[in-house]
Amino acid sequence: MTDARLSPGDAAPDFTLTDQHGDAVSLADFRGRRVVLYFYPAAMTPGCTTEACDFRDSLNAFAGSGVQVLGVSKDEVGKLAAFAERDGLTFPLLSDADLAVQHAYGAWGAKQLYGKEVIGSIRSTFVIDPEGRIEHALYNVKATGHVARIRRLLGLD
Repeated sequence: MTDARLSPGDAAPDFTLTDQHGDAVSLADFRGRRVVLYFYPAAMTPGCTTEACDFRDSLNAFAGSGVQVLGVSKDEVGKLAAFAERDGLTFPLLSDADLAVQHAYGAWGAKQLYGKEVIGSIRSTFVIDPEGRIEHALYNVKATGHVARIRRLLGLD
């Protein structure tokens, strides 16, 4: 079963999660700024590494426009720390081990993996406006080329 999905105009569900440094990070911390919140299945896997490195390589463009990038997965903090260290990821990677935030955003549920239906993290990205509303809700995105699409949506390119 897949959770209800969010749409533009919906209030972004608030949350507080722990980042790769063991610090609490809340969505509310970024009120007044645009946030790119992306959900990925698992740290250290090829597709998730590609996506994270694409975000890393675009951080200057995002930051220059006042946009904060946050990555979320079900991984434990220690694995997120190793992922950040290995790949030079300097933006917050948040641990949603109990899946509460993924459920709140509709980013957990049925998906196709190698032609079979499985239950897991649905690679999804949300652009949240400065008032805390969903500006863009993108589900089932591809790891490759996805960051370029977000940059275009935000007028960064």
